[in-house]
Amino acid sequence: MTVHHETTALGVPANAASPEAYDFRRPTTLAREHARVLEMAFDTFARQWGTQLTAKIRVLSQVTSERVEILSYDEYAAGLPAVTGMVLFNVPNIGAKAVIQFPTPAALSWVGHMLGATGAMAAPERKFTQIEQALLGRIMDDALDGLHYSLGTLLRSPMTPASIQYNSQFAQAAASADPMIVATFEMVVGDNVAPATVAIPAGALLPQLDPVGSAGSSAPPAELIRGQLAHVPVEVLLQLDSIPVKPAMVLNLAVGDVLNLGHPRHRPLNVTVGGHRLAQAAAGSSGSRLAGVIVSTEESKK
Repeated sequence: MTVHHETTALGVPANAASPEAYDFRRPTTLAREHARVLEMAFDTFARQWGTQLTAKIRVLSQVTSERVEILSYDEYAAGLPAVTGMVLFNVPNIGAKAVIQFPTPAALSWVGHMLGATGAMAAPERKFTQIEQALLGRIMDDALDGLHYSLGTLLRSPMTPASIQYNSQFAQAAASADPMIVATFEMVVGDNVAPATVAIPAGALLPQLDPVGSAGSSAPPAELIRGQLAHVPVEVLLQLDSIPVKPAMVLNLAVGDVLNLGHPRHRPLNVTVGGHRLAQAAAGSSGSRLAGVIVSTEESKK
């Protein structure tokens, strides 16, 4: 059977994904140091939330932070169940809203424990009544206080409750392309395990994380790039000249075979990076380890 692949004039498969424009003002990944700061903050929040739930509903509860990432709101909403509990919060000076999301059956079990239920029966998946909303509001007030405490100076202004939504596709907490800092949690309340998320508009947190370039450096972009590249680790190899051999020789290699190398004994070894020769070095030693002593560079030969 012959499979024909349709290609464009440039040789690109016709069904290949079209390129997407990258907006440098809205990064799609978090810098490592920024991610670490946020992970520590949400770890603190998770411990606080678990302690608050235990005190509020009188059932041993534990919340664990699993990951922190930056997603567009559309990506975040697409990863949620169609029907779920979403508590929206206003963020001062930001058009998008923050979200604390959790399954509605889990929230109903919390309310049931507050009212004295044992939690033996599975809670249904439905909207909250006014009484349930009032009780859940007390839990959310505690969670919001814990979030403010954990984020500290990362969140300049306090958030305020806005509404409760039940459909992740119609909640409209933010525009589709708005970047959100999304933290994912696992909640263990008694014997019940449920996932939860917290999503905060990136514009409310990233400015306090001192992103690259926020200090207003006057250095030319090329110089800034060279400065960053100078700290990227690369593999440096000390090599002999390669020789061409036939596949039969490679397949029949055995202990004791001798390969005649094309590298003269008096010539230094090649110093290569990424397959490109940058210099030559003589074999030497540094303490108990082998070392290469640079004897020439490609620039000095020109």
